[in-house]
Amino acid sequence: MDLDILALAGLFFLVAALYSSVGHAGASGYLAAMALLGFAPEQMRPTALALNILVGGIGLWRFYRADLVPWRKVLPFVLASIPMAFLAAQWEIPKETYSFLLGALLLTAAIGAWRNGQQLAQTGESMSSKPVPWPAALAAGAAIGCLSGITGTGGAIFLTPLILAMGWAHTREASGLSVAFVWLNSLAAILGLLRSNQSFPEALPLWLMAVALGAVLGTQLGIQRWPVHRLRKSLAVVLAIAAGKLLLS
Repeated sequence: MDLDILALAGLFFLVAALYSSVGHAGASGYLAAMALLGFAPEQMRPTALALNILVGGIGLWRFYRADLVPWRKVLPFVLASIPMAFLAAQWEIPKETYSFLLGALLLTAAIGAWRNGQQLAQTGESMSSKPVPWPAALAAGAAIGCLSGITGTGGAIFLTPLILAMGWAHTREASGLSVAFVWLNSLAAILGLLRSNQSFPEALPLWLMAVALGAVLGTQLGIQRWPVHRLRKSLAVVLAIAAGKLLLS
């Protein structure tokens, strides 16, 4: 078996475990790993979305069972994001444009992860929250859904920092909200890709097994209040390296 395929399986396992512990499905991490190993850009989106759907589904079920999915807060975000993710996933994007967009996305995610890690280290987990205003949630959902469809991410790297910054959910509730948003968004995006006759790599079943194991481990850590500030900073470094590779190549 190709060493790159095995290497990606290992990286995907780690990404799924790390991301799922904070309510993310890991798309930006999968994209970062594929970028670092020179994976073909035309297969990066469908691969990341397929892995996202599985990891997001596992995370959604386990956070739901722990009563950490605030469905009333999820609704306004997904009402706007799902149609935008479905439509945006069908857009044809030149390789150079995609590399730039993805690089900028990963760099933004790296900065957000680092800042969030610092904040968590200083203040710990806040349990306060306030209602989500529908107009703001619909606008945010539409914008994040569009980015999700174009780049192949689930959108949690944008949604979670926004929710926490606005005080719409406490940390663990934000994780449950994000994982529900990601799963529905990724499903809409991959349906859009399938309409454009998108193909998947032959190694996908192996990678799905790897992320499933990672998601089971990660969600267990997240539900048990595992500290995440060091995790966020480690992810920030990986994402920044991948962003640099894309933007400077």
